[in-house]
Amino acid sequence: MASANGPDSGIISGINVTPMVDVMLVLLVIFVVTAKIIVTPAVPLDLPRAAHGEEVQVVLSIILPVHGAVLVNGAAILDDGAFEERARAALAGSPDLRAVIQADGDVSHRRVVHLLDELKGVGITRVAFGALPVDEPPR
Repeated sequence: MASANGPDSGIISGINVTPMVDVMLVLLVIFVVTAKIIVTPAVPLDLPRAAHGEEVQVVLSIILPVHGAVLVNGAAILDDGAFEERARAALAGSPDLRAVIQADGDVSHRRVVHLLDELKGVGITRVAFGALPVDEPPR
């Protein structure tokens, strides 16, 4: 067993980075697992496919399921007045607000057009639709 006071003891010229690498790998695993949980939407949707879709910065996220309430930034909205109020509040916080509508593929065209009309009435004109890439399998 080596002693710290022995004749071969000298200045420690190297740093053991193994514990730091272990900690970083654990943090990386935690980050990857929680990032997947955060991104997953709360409502299962059958999004349409688009070959030339691109990701946009999500500021006002609107989820339109086939049945149930519209979700705006994760909160259920039961009537048009509450939707307009939430959209106006979001627009007041950011003048160049973008809205992303993730409508289920089975939602009627009438509901989507009504939602677009409400957004335009509030003053939100930058609207995008969420879609899955063509090669990604449905959930």
